Amino acid sequence: MHGQAEDSGPGGYAAARLRLLNEKARSGPPRRSALAGLTDEWLAGLFAAAAPGARGVSLVAVGGYGRAELSPRSDLDLLLLHDGSAPETVSALADRLWYPVWDLGLALDHSVRTPAEARKTAGEDLKVQLGLLDARHIAGDLGLTTALRTTVLADWRNQAPKRLPALRELCEERAARHGELQYLLEPDLKEARGGLRDATALRAVAASWLADAPREGLAEARGRLLDVRDALHLTTGRATDRLALQEQDQVAAELGLLDADALLRQVYEAARTIAYAGDVTWREVGRVLRSRSVRPRLRAMMGGGKSAPERSPLAEGVVEQDGEVVLARAARPDRDLVLPLRAAAAAAQAGLPLNLHAVRRMAAGARALPSPWPAEARQQLLTLLGSGRPTVDVWEALEAEGLISLLLPDWDRVRCRPQRNAVHLWTVDRHLIETAVRASAFTRRVSRPDLLLIAALLHDIGKGWPGDHSVAGEVIARDVAARIGFDADDVTVIATLVRHHLLLVETATRRDLDDPATVRSVAEAVGSPGTLELLHALTEADALATGPAAWSSWRASLVADLVKRVAAVLAGQAPPDPEEAAPTAQHERLALEAVATGAPVLSLRAQTEPPAEPSDDPEPLGVELLIAVPDQAGVLPAVAGVLAVHRLTVRTAELRSLDLPDGVDGSVLLLDWRVAAEYGSLPQAARLRADLVRALDGSLDISGRLAERDAAYPRRRGVVAPPPRVTVAPAASRHATVIEVRAQDAPGLLFRIGRALEDTAVRVRSAHVSTLGANAVDVFYVTQEQGVPLPGEEAVAVARKLEEALRV
Repeated sequence: MHGQAEDSGPGGYAAARLRLLNEKARSGPPRRSALAGLTDEWLAGLFAAAAPGARGVSLVAVGGYGRAELSPRSDLDLLLLHDGSAPETVSALADRLWYPVWDLGLALDHSVRTPAEARKTAGEDLKVQLGLLDARHIAGDLGLTTALRTTVLADWRNQAPKRLPALRELCEERAARHGELQYLLEPDLKEARGGLRDATALRAVAASWLADAPREGLAEARGRLLDVRDALHLTTGRATDRLALQEQDQVAAELGLLDADALLRQVYEAARTIAYAGDVTWREVGRVLRSRSVRPRLRAMMGGGKSAPERSPLAEGVVEQDGEVVLARAARPDRDLVLPLRAAAAAAQAGLPLNLHAVRRMAAGARALPSPWPAEARQQLLTLLGSGRPTVDVWEALEAEGLISLLLPDWDRVRCRPQRNAVHLWTVDRHLIETAVRASAFTRRVSRPDLLLIAALLHDIGKGWPGDHSVAGEVIARDVAARIGFDADDVTVIATLVRHHLLLVETATRRDLDDPATVRSVAEAVGSPGTLELLHALTEADALATGPAAWSSWRASLVADLVKRVAAVLAGQAPPDPEEAAPTAQHERLALEAVATGAPVLSLRAQTEPPAEPSDDPEPLGVELLIAVPDQAGVLPAVAGVLAVHRLTVRTAELRSLDLPDGVDGSVLLLDWRVAAEYGSLPQAARLRADLVRALDGSLDISGRLAERDAAYPRRRGVVAPPPRVTVAPAASRHATVIEVRAQDAPGLLFRIGRALEDTAVRVRSAHVSTLGANAVDVFYVTQEQGVPLPGEEAVAVARKLEEALRV
């Protein structure tokens, strides 16, 4: 390898470096090591040429370069160490070393210090001390480098009781800033929790001799992240650690992986290993430091001797010791098949971590449970799932040692599976646990909390299979529920919950709840009041576990309204027909005023009703906007456009013709909408009405106003959104044709849709607007001019024209 460097000049090194980086046969650790060796040889040549036979000075690699782990665009971290006898000579030597590096465009982190200065700086700056722990000699006085390494390592071990808590705080601050690598769609491979910096911190803890990280899989996980960073540097040509969405396919191809999802799963697996090792290691550091501070006092009080640690029983074969859950001395993991679940349930109930050695001992002796499970195993699983927030850490401890895969073989398909939707905060497996955590808070409001918890655990289990995950999940849920030991009726309920876990929120936000067909279809799918009760709780738990964009008091109120209507149908009551509903006094007053004036009349009224369920969500339910307009063309795009100009978000939109009292000529459209201000306060009703009048008579250029506003904001580079999709929902209503629009959310989207629908000469009866993150899902109930649903071919043609208009 060293023969590749034809000379010590920059040209020879640059050419050899380029050849090495282009060698497809050599990648991963061999390439990083070879690149470090090649760089060592070049720098040693520069050093020898600049200071032949120099004494009292050495060139030292620190940090990642000190570990001989050079990625294609890594910084060179160098320390020019000297004994202080000839500062002018050292300064000239530094120039002859640093400038060739800069001339090649390589990033350089450099310093010039005496051993005393290096030691003092390390004592003041934890990051400097961490870098020096990996110091490696390149050229010059070997004795000087060796002495510094010995001193720095001795200082680190002597100061560990004070320095390690500071290092842990540094790791926690970094995690708070950069998030958790194992869940991020665009993770920072170095800075995020579970990334390369955390792996370096674990090496530092091990070097202190105070504690050590779990070794199994740690080196492989760290190596995998380094491999991904190498591929990222090569494909982008930049020194970056952020795995951006638009670069993931290229990085996956560079690594020989199937696609970006396969890449992210490997990254998440590695990050999870490092993060879990960090949790275990820092817990051990805390235990050791606590014992060191307590034991001297105990020995003094008890007259010397070593006291045995206290052990408090928690469950059969399970005890608490030193703030962790460990196995009792008489426990037999090879004979007690339920022990892992019993220990996990006891740990979660007590809010304590599972001891690493206990988990490994159980994993070593574990065997699959018989099918169906013993009743105790089922009860312990339910206790674990119902323990709230502590469930997460306990579950991760079981999963790290393969126990979850043994208990639930289907889990492997969703483990570390990414969700390419900005609404989701978690991977599929963590989302399932998070849903169970949320559901545990609702166990008092349902009659069968056990079915709720199992459905929460399994509701997205089908995401590991092709096709509709709800359909695939129903099949898996039946099998798992029967294996766990539920009877046939309970298995059917669990399967129904999994199959329809999206039914309530999608129907409530995208369908007309006043349409009897909507309510009847939900009632038929659910089947019974008890299942409806469970589905309502699961819906909320699922949404809360998804992320803040998936649930709000507005969505909660819509779902609660739907549940109330479905419950009435299941109780034998027929849903009211909206065609027979009489207008309210306010609706009739506005309609008569619109007829009398020949112009739109509107009313803004704040919504004061409380949410259906107590919620910490500060989002208001919005403001009710009532508009009565003499029947004419262009009402929907005009209203939507005016609201967009005033930065009002539309949440629901209903349009219908009002029957006027006898003797009153004319026809009036009533729009009953729920709106909210994007930011700031609501506009005055008079301003909205004035602009609506101008929009209807064509004197307000809404398209121009929206285009001007859009042009005023610079476009940022981002992911190219998928094209819009427009479909016709089959047999969704007997009163209208239901058209569903899925598109990238943007200001004025509803205006564009309304204008496109107007061009197709259909009448919009109602609209149901739903936004999840950057995705808008808007549903429109449309009819022909005569008020009847569109024939099949005409409905498809309208959907096609609308889709084409939105693609422009």
